[in-house]
Amino acid sequence: MTHSFTITPELTAHFDDIETITQLIFGPGMFARAAYRLREGVMPEPHLSFVALRDSKVIGSVRQTQILIGDQPALLLGPLGVLPDYKNGGIGKALMQAAIIAAKENSLASGANVILLVGDHAYYKPFGFCQVPQNHIVMPRPVDLGRTLVLELEDNALAKTSGVARPFKN
Repeated sequence: MTHSFTITPELTAHFDDIETITQLIFGPGMFARAAYRLREGVMPEPHLSFVALRDSKVIGSVRQTQILIGDQPALLLGPLGVLPDYKNGGIGKALMQAAIIAAKENSLASGANVILLVGDHAYYKPFGFCQVPQNHIVMPRPVDLGRTLVLELEDNALAKTSGVARPFKN
């Protein structure tokens, strides 16, 4: 089913709606996940995070948060979520495309040369994500290695990016 929607950068006014969507989709178990641990206490990058709007209602969102992998700046993508009534309408894909384009356009300013995420390889592979080689990136909590994915924002970026993933805090 196709829905009409608009993709726009995340604003502070969207925060509560995004939290509601995230809790609805991922439930209370999200707090135990490795990706959540990397985002804990760190605000998402507003110019790299987007919402899908339909008639000014937030129906989906994707966030990116700056992290460190070893000493290298990187981005953590997620959560990506679309309200159940709007799934399978291309909204998630449009949000992903906006996030990746913004990350590539801002990679020089942020210093980030990879986007890391934990998710379904089959879904994210068409966007260019590949599985992280074993022991290349160490997550803060146990995670299924087959779901630890990375997208290089520049050629051979993964070769320069390895180590422990941790929150980036100023």
